[in-house]
Amino acid sequence: MSFGKMNTFIDIVERVTIKDAEGFKTEVDNIVASVRAYREGRHGNENWANRASFSEATDLFRFRCIPGLAITTSMVLIHNDKRFEITSVEDVKGRGMYIEVLVKEVVPSG
Repeated sequence: MSFGKMNTFIDIVERVTIKDAEGFKTEVDNIVASVRAYREGRHGNENWANRASFSEATDLFRFRCIPGLAITTSMVLIHNDKRFEITSVEDVKGRGMYIEVLVKEVVPSG
């Protein structure tokens, strides 16, 4: 994966519960990292056909590993003011260089 293909900027966000002085809890977004990534939308190509078990995934993001940060399915990606829930996290070829994340776009109802 060349750096030229990583032309999308994303924020990796986790939800944090904060308790105020009066004891009320509120959930806020905590930006864990802002990175460059490669984005691939869901198309009818061969790679997406092999991912049939993840039929709910709408996009794929691939970015470099961040030392000391473990990406989990409880986190959310934000790209162009769109939120994406992480459905799968995989270390590409097990080398610890790139992370491949399958995500589902969150569409607000109403």
